[in-house]
Amino acid sequence: MSTEPAVPQFAHRDPALPAFWEERFAQQFTPWNQTAVSQALLQFLAQQPAGKVLIPACGHGHEIPAFVQAGWQTEASDFSAAAVDIARRQPGVSPAMVVCADFFEYPPAFTPDLIYERAFLCAIPAAMRPQLLARWAELLPAGGLLAGFFLTGSIDAAARRGPPFFITEADLHALLEPVFTLREQAVPPDSLALFQGGERWMVWQRR
Repeated sequence: MSTEPAVPQFAHRDPALPAFWEERFAQQFTPWNQTAVSQALLQFLAQQPAGKVLIPACGHGHEIPAFVQAGWQTEASDFSAAAVDIARRQPGVSPAMVVCADFFEYPPAFTPDLIYERAFLCAIPAAMRPQLLARWAELLPAGGLLAGFFLTGSIDAAARRGPPFFITEADLHALLEPVFTLREQAVPPDSLALFQGGERWMVWQRR
């Protein structure tokens, strides 16, 4: 007999819509959720001077306290109200730090030095990737950083029905390099099984 938990029945199938994510957070079906803060991020925070960070599509918001404790002025956002409620209850996080809004439309409270990427790019359909790139480029000043975790994979993985939506390494570079320069990359040793082998820690700098 299988011991795998049953997948809930969902009414919404389009990950571009808030209702898709609202259902999954409300029903606590979030297999992408990594409760521990990755060692790659902790090392980055230990080495990088504190500044202002935006965390779009923050989900459960486990990384928000790490940024706050490292001295960063932090604003996170998600367009799922259920996710925002969870993130606001993280230790040391005030409700004002987490905004319920569409990242593509709302005006952040400040110009960031860093945008933290954690499973946002792989959560949206491929057709939306240029839109996300444009938003990153719009918000980050020259010299600003886009740092976090990017899910790369083979052509077969990239064609897999998502989310997560894999992107080939070549396509990721083709997407970002017109606007960003890659400064650092590594394979994180503590990826979730869902992302194992495809996840990359990367730091990109706005041209």
